[in-house]
Amino acid sequence: MSSIDAVEQDNTFNIAKVRQDFPILDQKVKGKPLIYLDNAATTQKPQIVIDAISQFYNMNNANVHRGAHTLSDNATELFENARSKVQGFINAKHAHEIVWTRGTTEAINTIASGLAQSFLKPGDEIIISAMEHHANIVPWQVAAKRSGAKLVVAPINEKGELNFSIYKTLLNKNTAVVAMTHVSNTLGTINQVKEIVQFAQQVNAITVIDGAQAIGHGFVDVQDLNCDFYVFSGHKLFGPTGIGVLYGKEVQLEQLPPFQTGGEMIKTVTFQQATWNELPYKFEAGTPNIAGAIGLAAAIDYVNSIDRVGAIAHEQRLTNYCSELANSMDDIHIYGTAENKTAIFSFLMGDAHPSDVGTLLNQQGIAVRTGHHCTMPLMNELGISGTVRASFSMYNTEEEVAMLFAALTKVRTFL
Repeated sequence: MSSIDAVEQDNTFNIAKVRQDFPILDQKVKGKPLIYLDNAATTQKPQIVIDAISQFYNMNNANVHRGAHTLSDNATELFENARSKVQGFINAKHAHEIVWTRGTTEAINTIASGLAQSFLKPGDEIIISAMEHHANIVPWQVAAKRSGAKLVVAPINEKGELNFSIYKTLLNKNTAVVAMTHVSNTLGTINQVKEIVQFAQQVNAITVIDGAQAIGHGFVDVQDLNCDFYVFSGHKLFGPTGIGVLYGKEVQLEQLPPFQTGGEMIKTVTFQQATWNELPYKFEAGTPNIAGAIGLAAAIDYVNSIDRVGAIAHEQRLTNYCSELANSMDDIHIYGTAENKTAIFSFLMGDAHPSDVGTLLNQQGIAVRTGHHCTMPLMNELGISGTVRASFSMYNTEEEVAMLFAALTKVRTFL
């Protein structure tokens, strides 16, 4: 994933056309035009995604697999085609390496629970970083307690970057798992994931990459990264909520026990025992989020239809412009100044409480997020309780960034 090399190649990205594809952006909040800067929490949905979900329920609603009727066949074809589209989007080797989940959180829990049951043992070590989301901390805490393993935290530097030299010293013969984020949801830091994986493999550690924040901001190639697992949520890729992806190398998924049991994920059942279904259905107990998968496929179609290189370059310009304006205000303190970062601007304004700043921005039609952003340990490391976070996507404009800072100037007069 890179947002640097793409900048000089941008020549066809049409921001006006892209904005027209997202109907929610054409509205007012508190009498002001909506400026949506909460994309790290969830992205908005293009009309093509909304239509795909509606069409499924209007024309093809049925349960998938084993149906003996046309609607079920149609639903199954759409559902499995969606899996294949995800495979192509992240360049997985096989479609059966794509497992549907409810989101990143369930995907990480599936991996952590399975490894605690089948792989981790007393004395093993699980390495995470200090910038992780709770979803990539708590499941590993639970897995460590269940297995007797130890959780080890790799530190970050003052810019919010992984301290790579220390990370390398933490790797040893006891390192069983390395689980790290691709992009920090609070700091915007883009981690050197390929290098993280390479060094972890030198000690035969299993690698798990949280791609929730990365998937909507660049190109992800899991074969190039060579990680064992990569997970993300559909709603951060302009798709619907409640659908997520667990990518795992075939060999890892074959060895991993299922997280949930019940229907669909079984091959045979007697009152004495059960055997598991083949991949990927072994991990997909119960009726899946069929409409969610179809909606995610439509989101991938949409992203593939635009100038993705231009979109990355556009977001980089927004990030640079935001930093420029922030640095011109003496009372703005930025958290996350990594050399390689994506479109997340986390900050405090003087002594103002983040929630007060967020409320006053909302009065001006600007949607941001405030608080600890599900990174409480990171906040403790930074010595603060929370920040204001403005996060951009490809449909945001430089004018909106300027309006954010004009609004912050106005907020200053109330605080």
